[in-house]
Amino acid sequence: MQVQNLNIPDVKLITPRRFGDPRGYFAETFVASRLAEQAGIVLPFVQDNQSFSAAAGTIRGLHCQVAPFVQGKLVRVLRGAIWDVAVDARAGSPTFGQWAAATLSAENFAQLWVPPGFLHGFCTLETDTEVFYKVTSPYDRAAERGVIWNDATLELPWKLPGGQAILSEKDQTLPGWHAASDWFAA
Repeated sequence: MQVQNLNIPDVKLITPRRFGDPRGYFAETFVASRLAEQAGIVLPFVQDNQSFSAAAGTIRGLHCQVAPFVQGKLVRVLRGAIWDVAVDARAGSPTFGQWAAATLSAENFAQLWVPPGFLHGFCTLETDTEVFYKVTSPYDRAAERGVIWNDATLELPWKLPGGQAILSEKDQTLPGWHAASDWFAA
């Protein structure tokens, strides 16, 4: 696997090798010992999640969970493409409030490691996009938090096909970065 640190070194772009032949390809997309050795990721994964978005321009996020259910995420795209972003919400971190992002697609086969303590969100770049991700802590409704996707402080350069965002009702009413500062993990 190829591991690339992004502008926030804790956020990593991981691309597994594909072994192809006339039938198609085979790939090992998750091998715990390789992630530990090559990327320094040693947290256990306890749950797998999958989402489907029918329309391009669907935004999911910015979400995280607070202690004791802080989640790290290993995100990949099964079909379609996304612009995937991680925002450092770890109080005291030298990169607090900064973001790292990458385009993930079924074609480029890349995965994004979003460490615990980061907000996570993505925008679908194609119709009928399926996203799969492993998490290091189970979902807990009481620990769930979020920041509005278009917060002016963060200035995220969302790549919106057609310029229109499609959001859930919940994601439309999330607080801004500064209003959410009381729950940022230490």
